[in-house]
Parts: sequence; structure tokens; C-alpha cells
Amino acid sequence: MTGSTISEKILAAHSGKDKVSPGEFLNVRVDLVMANDITAPIAIREFERIGVKSVFDPKRVVMVPDHFVPNKDIPSAEQAKLMRDFAWEQGVIYFEVGSGGIEHVLLPEQGLVLPGEVVVGADSHTCTYGALGAFATGMGSTDIACAMATGEIWMKVPP
Repeated sequence: MTGSTISEKILAAHSGKDKVSPGEFLNVRVDLVMANDITAPIAIREFERIGVKSVFDPKRVVMVPDHFVPNKDIPSAEQAKLMRDFAWEQGVIYFEVGSGGIEHVLLPEQGLVLPGEVVVGADSHTCTYGALGAFATGMGSTDIACAMATGEIWMKVPP
């Protein structure tokens, strides 16, 4: 008999279970939801499309412009504006251009990612927070929209 992995322990704690098994599907509470200037606009449009009025907890949703900084053209500036307007409207954590940096460096530097937490982000490099003892995974923008709305995700426990 083997013990649980760190991922299994974190996912169990965030799904209200004593133990989880590889391959099991769970609803998991998230500690932090992150999006950037490329992925946030899609998530925001989906968030609005499903009719949700406010994020589950503004202190646990982070938006970082770091891909199109400075904006290279009008379409990228419009994406940045959509994200900025949504962040201000919702009161979420937002790092204005010039006050932040690269999202995956900035969040740990600001103490926003801690060991034992569940972090989801609309970016494939989100998993780097695993180095800090968090369970972290990248997701599509539509899943991020649902996480912003409910504070939960569904997932399959990794093997």
C-alpha cells in the first residue's frame, strides 16, 4: 500500500475528502484564479455570457498584463482595456502595466501563491507554482470563467 502524493493530499483537502485516488473526478475549491492579457478577454466574455454578475472572491482572482506589454497594436490594446475594465469593475487583484512583471514570477513574489494551495491559470506555465508546493494547473479560458464565477473547478486526479 502506498501513501498519497502531495497532489492527492492537496486535492483531497480542497474537495472535502479524506483521501482521493488517481482517475477520480472531483469538484475542487480553488485558492487563486489567474489570467493574463491574452487569455483573460476570452474568460471575461464567457463569464459575462453565462450571466454571472460578480466573481466569487475578488481577493482570489488575479489579472496580469504581461504578454502584450507594451501593446503592439490596436487589437492588443483593446484586449488589455477589456481586462483592465473588468478588473476594476470586479475589484480583483490587477497589476497595472509598470507595476508588475511576468505573472509567474510576480504572483509568488507578492505572496499570492503558497504551499498547499490550488491555483488555476489560463496559461500553460501555471504549473510552475508546483515548485512552491502548490497544486497548480493551466486551464482553458472557459474553465477559468467558471472558476472566477464559482471558486471551484472539476478535475480528474492525476495518475
